[in-house]
Amino acid sequence: MISRALLAAALTATLPVAAPAAEKVEVALDWMLNTNHVGLVVARERGFYEEVGLDVDLLPYSDTSSSALLAGGAADFAYMTALGFMSARAGGADLVALWATMQHETGRLVYNSDNPDITRPADLSGKIYAGFGSAWEDALIRTMIRNDGGDPVYDTVTLGTGAYEALAAGKVDFTLEVATWEGVNSELLGRRQSSFRYADYGIPDQQNGYIGTRGEILEDKPDLVRAFMTATQKGYEWAADNPEDAADLLIAAGDFPNRELVHGSMQAIVGGGYLRDGQVPVGRIDPARFQEMARFLYDSGVLKGADGAPLSWPGSVDDWHDQGWMGE
Repeated sequence: MISRALLAAALTATLPVAAPAAEKVEVALDWMLNTNHVGLVVARERGFYEEVGLDVDLLPYSDTSSSALLAGGAADFAYMTALGFMSARAGGADLVALWATMQHETGRLVYNSDNPDITRPADLSGKIYAGFGSAWEDALIRTMIRNDGGDPVYDTVTLGTGAYEALAAGKVDFTLEVATWEGVNSELLGRRQSSFRYADYGIPDQQNGYIGTRGEILEDKPDLVRAFMTATQKGYEWAADNPEDAADLLIAAGDFPNRELVHGSMQAIVGGGYLRDGQVPVGRIDPARFQEMARFLYDSGVLKGADGAPLSWPGSVDDWHDQGWMGE
C-alpha cells in the first residue's frame, strides 16, 4: 500500500510549477514614440525582455522631461537626449548613461534651397531663425557662423515644431531639424531644402539618444541593468538588420498617421550608418566624443546651475557613463 506521504509527493510532482513573475520595469521616453525608440519596441514585442524575466512598460511622453522622471524615481530607465541627460547630470542628478543610440549627430541646420542669400553659415548673420527655445541652439548657431567667418548675430522667433511650416512658407530663413525624421518628412512633402552639418563648422559630432538609469539602481541591481540593456541591444540590432519589419512593429505600437514617414525614417537611420558605425557594437558610447561634447556645452555656457549661472568644467566626465553591462 502506498503511504499517504508518498502519494502526496507523487501528486505534487505532477502539478505544473508556476513561472516566476516577470520583474516590472518602467522606461521614460524623451518624446512621443518615434524611430529613435524602435529597439525598445522591438525588444518588447519580440519577447526579448520576456526572455530575461522583465515586463517592460514604455511610459507615455509627458510635459515632464524623461531625465526628470528618472531622477525623481518615477522610472527605472529613461531614453534621453544628450542635452537633456548632460544638463541633468551637470545639475547634480544621480544619472548614469548606459547607451548611445545614434552613433553620429542626426541634427542639421536647414534653409530653403531657393534662397539666393544663403550659401554658407556666414550668410546667416542678420537672418531670421525659427527656434525651439534652448540655449544649445544659440551656442550651436553662433559657433557655426563665427567659425565660417561671419558675425554671429541673428533674430530668433520661437515656434517649436511650427518652424518647419514657417521655413517652407518663407517666413523665416533657417531652422534646425533631425535629418532622420523632419528631414525625411520634408523630402516626402517635396520641399526643396539644403543643409549644413554641424561638425563641418566646429561642433562636436556627438552621439545621441542616451539610455540611462540612476546611480543607485546601477549599484544595487546590476543584474537588472545587465538584463534590460542586453535585451535592448538585441532589439536595436534586430531593427538594424530588419528595418522594414521593425518599422511595422513600431507603427503597430504607436499612433502614426503617416506609415511612409516611419519606413522612410528607418531607412535613413540604417542607411546613414547611425545605429551601426563599422564594427562598433550597437549602443557603444565613445568616451572621447562624450567628453568632447560635454566640454563644448560647458565652455559655451549651456550647462547651468540652479542659480542660472554657467557651470565650470569639472575636469572629467568619465563617471557620467558606464557600460559595465557590456562586460567592459
